[in-house]
Amino acid sequence: MCSRARRASETVGSHGVRSVLGVETFVIRMWLPDRPGALGQVASRIGAVRGDVVGIDILERDGGQAVDELVVELPDGTLVDLLVNEVRQVDGVAVEEVRPLADALHDPRLDALEAAAQLVGADDVEELLAAVVTHSRRVVGASWVAVVDIDERGDGVLAASADAPNAAWLEAFLAGSRAAEGVNRGRGSHRSDVIWTPMAHSGLALVLGRQGMPYRSRERRQVAALARVVDTRLRDLHGARSRARHPSR
Repeated sequence: MCSRARRASETVGSHGVRSVLGVETFVIRMWLPDRPGALGQVASRIGAVRGDVVGIDILERDGGQAVDELVVELPDGTLVDLLVNEVRQVDGVAVEEVRPLADALHDPRLDALEAAAQLVGADDVEELLAAVVTHSRRVVGASWVAVVDIDERGDGVLAASADAPNAAWLEAFLAGSRAAEGVNRGRGSHRSDVIWTPMAHSGLALVLGRQGMPYRSRERRQVAALARVVDTRLRDLHGARSRARHPSR
């Protein structure tokens, strides 16, 4: 493993991406055996095509398998197919997706902190809901986001990104998922995945969907954490509103 790849592997859990002039950066999501040396073999294959591993995120570990995202710099984007073929030569490795990294300074942990700061700093309910729709897309890599009433108060969809499904679909999906008590609070296929988590105090649900990749355990925990922040802030805002209306309380 080259020295830069070795340094990247020592910062497991963070992409740690840097912007380097004259290279193209890609994110490779892959399955690999959860055994000593497997990641080193993958890094060696990447180095064989002049690639450099500059960041690693572990998304899931279960049943002797791990799902990792590697951020790789290549001197030429045309080497991607060769890179994928090389990586697949490692026994037990399967490549799920390769995508260009649009933002070379993207850091998922920093994104999560910035999202939490925006949510906690929201001054009213409308600002808070708009913030969670905007920031959860970036943090979790969702195609669309919606906040939906699940407490049967008739509020429907309170906030959603422009490309979210319509209100009837969202409400029907949540009703079906709650009735079935779906595994991991989500449903999906090899083409799309939808995940949701309830906000107990506010009677709302945060719903996220995307095409192409199922949500992994770390991403599901991120969604749950964002929902807890929103739920807590909603409770604070509603409490402040109630006190403003009834100062004696």
